[in-house]
Amino acid sequence: MKRYLLVIFAVILPILTFSQSFEIVGETYNPSKTINDGVIEIKVKGGVEPFTYRWNNQSTPLDSQRAMNLTEGVPYTVVVTDATGASKTAEFTVKTEAITEVFNGTMTPAVGALGSVLFWDPFAAIGVYDPVVYADVKQIGIPNWSNDLENKYTLKTWLKEDGAKVAKDEPVAIIQDKSGKEIQVKSLAKGTLKHLTLEGKTIYNSDNAEHVIEQGAHYFAEVKYDEPIALTHPNGDPLTKPISFIVIWLVLGALFFTIRMGFINIRGFKHAIDLARGKYDDPDAPGQVTHFQALATAVSGTVGLGNIAGVAVAVSLGGAGATFWMIACGLLGMSTKFVECTLGVKYRDILPDGRVFGGPMNYLRYGLEKRNMKGLGKVLAAMFAVLAVGASFGGGNMFQANQSFEQLAGQFPMLEGNGFYFGIITAILVGVVIIGGINSIAKVTGRIVPVMATFYIVAALAVIIMNIQNIGPAFSAIVEGAFNPSALKGGVIGVLVVGFQRAAFSNEAGVGSAAIAHSTAKTNHPPSEGFVALLEPFIDTVVVCTLTALVLIFTGMHEVEGLAGAQLTSDAFGSQISWFPYLLAFAVFLFAFSTMISWSYYGMRAWTYLFGKSKKVELIYKMLFLVFVVIGASVSLGAVLDFSDMMILAMSFPNIIGLYIMSGEVKGDLADYIKKLKANQLFRKLENK
Repeated sequence: MKRYLLVIFAVILPILTFSQSFEIVGETYNPSKTINDGVIEIKVKGGVEPFTYRWNNQSTPLDSQRAMNLTEGVPYTVVVTDATGASKTAEFTVKTEAITEVFNGTMTPAVGALGSVLFWDPFAAIGVYDPVVYADVKQIGIPNWSNDLENKYTLKTWLKEDGAKVAKDEPVAIIQDKSGKEIQVKSLAKGTLKHLTLEGKTIYNSDNAEHVIEQGAHYFAEVKYDEPIALTHPNGDPLTKPISFIVIWLVLGALFFTIRMGFINIRGFKHAIDLARGKYDDPDAPGQVTHFQALATAVSGTVGLGNIAGVAVAVSLGGAGATFWMIACGLLGMSTKFVECTLGVKYRDILPDGRVFGGPMNYLRYGLEKRNMKGLGKVLAAMFAVLAVGASFGGGNMFQANQSFEQLAGQFPMLEGNGFYFGIITAILVGVVIIGGINSIAKVTGRIVPVMATFYIVAALAVIIMNIQNIGPAFSAIVEGAFNPSALKGGVIGVLVVGFQRAAFSNEAGVGSAAIAHSTAKTNHPPSEGFVALLEPFIDTVVVCTLTALVLIFTGMHEVEGLAGAQLTSDAFGSQISWFPYLLAFAVFLFAFSTMISWSYYGMRAWTYLFGKSKKVELIYKMLFLVFVVIGASVSLGAVLDFSDMMILAMSFPNIIGLYIMSGEVKGDLADYIKKLKANQLFRKLENK
């Protein structure tokens, strides 16, 4: 027995020694001063081929010795495994050469840290469900199909019976287009074949509106795997669809306030319209701007690129069904806006010179102090203010300048490479408006927002009317997709989360930013401004976001893969109105411009809370804000923008905690206001007869 063991040991030992003796040699390249274009290339000396290369960069395939589009200054690891199972790990860092690369590399870990909090999945963490996306079937469709294909395909002959076992690349059917050309289709996977279309029947007809709108209408068969297969990123990491903590936080808050306030989002809608129209505007009430101007300022801060690019991404990921849940979340968010903006007015501070200081900083500090929570109030208010300042420079400024320039440069090539000059011009335009304070901002947004919204709504309705024959299939696709989506869309929960996430991120209900704008409204009754504010998520999400989604669905563009969000929306409009992408690019600039001027005010009020209420302090902030406009338009900042964009979402943590604590107070104020309204004790303009 010992002799046999010695022989086995003598045979295996050299193999193990040889297989474990390989080494990894790598080189790093930094091709330019542009961020995120680093390259790492490795070679393996020794070992037993073939090798697998598992990079921590998810977009690099397992068989690739080269990782590309890497962030400079950030360490990357690769685990190399040879044919015997022996593995080694190596770490490489692409050196930074430009100051932008240094900033980007420094902020990338911070983005990861903040993202791990915002996008943490508590349900997966405690084992309620598995977030990994599994495929139980492989769908077989028309080869090289695209949504703009104009043809008719018929299933001529099945080569394999329904229920038959098939191998990958085994011929399963012959299909025929309208010219009579026959195409042999092979199985895309190993498993059990299921027929979805009968012989002689039409698979897809571009003249049939139902086919254009229906998700996956071009599929005519599917192969069921023997065991579900986990979908992976190119590097082998499992593909997941988590239920992000930030979405749960925002949506549960919205649901709570909707119930707590007795569905104020529904029963208060008509009165909100009356207030916005100026029926209850008291010229002698304290404040700086009218109800409508406050609403326009707040709407301009939320209606932006998310309504164009973000919705396209949501509908691409979640399908038509995401639209349904987006609307549902927008309706719930109306109640959150009511609560935060009521408190914004109630706890505002008006100085002798007429300037108003309000928003979450005030109600978190003084509202909680009234409840003997002075320490907690100070901490939450300071936390909110710091996040708001960071968000105003990044997500509310640099991101807007950056993305509007890219969109315009995409349509007008002469702008390419002239981001600095675009930034200077934009900064001048923004400066002219914000130097005058909230009165100037409100006057401009009061004019821009109605024009901007009307233009976009009319254009969207034009596209929908041009495809009005698709209305039935479109709404069927929305309802069907909301309650019975395909597994690849993540099921009902996956589609719901995508829709809720887009709505919550777009209308910013719960973030608290809008309460700063609404606190400046002329009113003696805080709930009146809460009513006006609840219109904001309705306009942003239920109207504008939904119209974008409907344009994508009515034109069939929700089926397109591989396009960026804004480009997808632009193509959807362009498919019906050839010159519209040029106007859309201009609309994007207007959206971005209005967002910048609104966020300049939000950031300034947070800044003055931290550093004092003098006009000199305000001027310092405004100058810094304008500098960041130029930086945002002329420099690629990557992770810096990602981090500041996340700060907008992080503002909801201190804000919603305060809203929960003070919700009872708001409910009492609402009851008193309703009594006065019914008793006709509120100021009301005399109507001309």
